Amino acid sequence: MGTSATAPAPRAGGIRAALVDRPDAALRANRATTRLAVALGLIFVVAGLAKFVLHGWELAAFRRFEMPVPEVSVLVIGALEVLGGVLLTARRAVAPVALLEAAIMVGAIAVSGIGAGDVIPSLTLAPALLVALLVLLARVGRGGRGGRVGRSVGRDGARGAAQGAAGGGAPPPRTRTRSESP
Repeated sequence: MGTSATAPAPRAGGIRAALVDRPDAALRANRATTRLAVALGLIFVVAGLAKFVLHGWELAAFRRFEMPVPEVSVLVIGALEVLGGVLLTARRAVAPVALLEAAIMVGAIAVSGIGAGDVIPSLTLAPALLVALLVLLARVGRGGRGGRVGRSVGRDGARGAAQGAAGGGAPPPRTRTRSESP
């Protein structure tokens, strides 16, 4: 019998590294990005706890927004906001958590803001949080760099710069001589 020549399935460690480990390391390497994650985390902890502490008020709002099974929805959203906020504050699983919280903000904007006309916080705080979450995702996706125009950072980010300074890494680019000019 012949063996098949199929490609091996991606390892779970590779996926975890790409989705969790690298973004978390990038976050911890940049003070401004870390502060953003912690601030967002604290906001989500407070917003999530409100769904438990002010349960009657939040449940009435979820009913007004015509959420499916509002008695369960308010608790699930509250739990996801608190857990996500704690993880952001602890700077753990930042990318997946930011994606989840961004999805919750899109839902808040669409269902309660646009759908039910709830201006505060659904058309004020929720869009601001969505933008901040997208900025956070962009920063951890670029290795924690702030994306300053004109700043040249290699593929390996700070590690590549450190190797270059120590004399390791690739040689400087070759310049053309007059005879090689087009």
